[in-house]
Amino acid sequence: MKIKNICCIGAGYVGGPTMTMIAAKCPDIKVNVVDINKSRIAAWNDPNVENIPIYEPGLSDLVAQTRDHNLFFSTDVDAAIAAADMIFISVNTPTKTYGVGKGMAADLKYIELCARQIASVATSDKIIVEKSTLPVRTAEALRSILDNTGNGVHFDILSNPEFLAEGTAVSDLLNPDRVLIGGEDTERGKKAQQALVDVYANWVPKEQILTTNVWSSELSKLTANAFLAQRVSSINALSELCEVTEADIGEVARAIGTDSRIGPKFLKASVGFGGSCFQKDILNLVYIAQTYGLQEVADYWEQVIIMNDHQKRRFAKKIVKTLFNTVSGKKIAILGWAFKKDTNDTRESAAIYVADYLLNEQAEITVYDPKVTAQQIYNDLDYLGTRSGEENRRLLKVVETPLQAVEDAHATAILTEWNEFINYDWKEVYDLMLKPAFLFDGRMILNQQDVEKIGFDVYTIGKG
Repeated sequence: MKIKNICCIGAGYVGGPTMTMIAAKCPDIKVNVVDINKSRIAAWNDPNVENIPIYEPGLSDLVAQTRDHNLFFSTDVDAAIAAADMIFISVNTPTKTYGVGKGMAADLKYIELCARQIASVATSDKIIVEKSTLPVRTAEALRSILDNTGNGVHFDILSNPEFLAEGTAVSDLLNPDRVLIGGEDTERGKKAQQALVDVYANWVPKEQILTTNVWSSELSKLTANAFLAQRVSSINALSELCEVTEADIGEVARAIGTDSRIGPKFLKASVGFGGSCFQKDILNLVYIAQTYGLQEVADYWEQVIIMNDHQKRRFAKKIVKTLFNTVSGKKIAILGWAFKKDTNDTRESAAIYVADYLLNEQAEITVYDPKVTAQQIYNDLDYLGTRSGEENRRLLKVVETPLQAVEDAHATAILTEWNEFINYDWKEVYDLMLKPAFLFDGRMILNQQDVEKIGFDVYTIGKG
């Protein structure tokens, strides 16, 4: 079963980069990325590849190499489905905001819509690949829809979860720790699984391509993100303890990270984790545990989220307390809005919630981020529904340069660890700010002693 034509439904943070890498490494496979969002597809087709909708180091170059050769972006979903041997479903699976499971369960309506569209259009056998992050046993629902609404064609379902870290997606795709492919334990299922193995084997060593059953694959994705988020919440919990005991969380992290059983990754204390996956996947895991009556398991994982929310909230409270218990009418500069460096993704970014807390305290905020647009920043605040869009735009201004952000500010807060922030002339920043000049390092990227020598009053997470 040799794959010649791949369709990916969904041109977002997973579908776009993944399909670009497959196209680059498999020149004999035609790859069609489709999406009903016309403006997103238009951005992927922009003649200037620097304007593609996703910023990832190295991605624009890969798109330039492959686009219109064997990589195509289109809104014609039906045509791409009909032509494909293999269809990746890479649509959004947000947390439900309504009904049963509200606030925890994954909303699978987009997955179901995809399945029904595939079933109605397909006239030949297809391999369906779950690329979106899904709850355990979603493949069962897909199977039911495809088999009962199809045109008599046969569908094989695989689970191929992504393990990309935003900001390093291209290198993660090029040199993955592992590629996980879950398949059904039937002769056809194994052939379908092998077909996808053969695609990845064009550039990934075969020993790094793991095959499992579908259910293990689906659960492995949720588990990986839960474990990573757990480490972040664990180190952040200890950062608060360090502040009251005058220990240094950086030194503690280094000490425990040298233990080979623990390792150094994801032990950087911060204002809290964000991104599209960690919170969503843990809440999904909590909900699944609850539906099976495993309340202690659910409580254990929910605490990871509770700790993360606490970390964001206490950082914002620290700003208010330090500024003499009021920020009303005071200008606060926020450096960084993306949830991490080297991406323009802002989903669940700590900056959103810190800003919202400060706006509730009637602060006047200026924001600078090198990659996030003003429209996205306002969309993020409007989505919370805390206040009107007009009020958000009156109280928060987005500026083009960091110096505009800090001029006449009472305090500056670093909320994304962009490398450029480290290299600023912090003496110039200090001179532009009102005195006393307060600096809140929410990402532990500055040398505290150096900026204190300039004259800043500095708060660094995890330092007493």
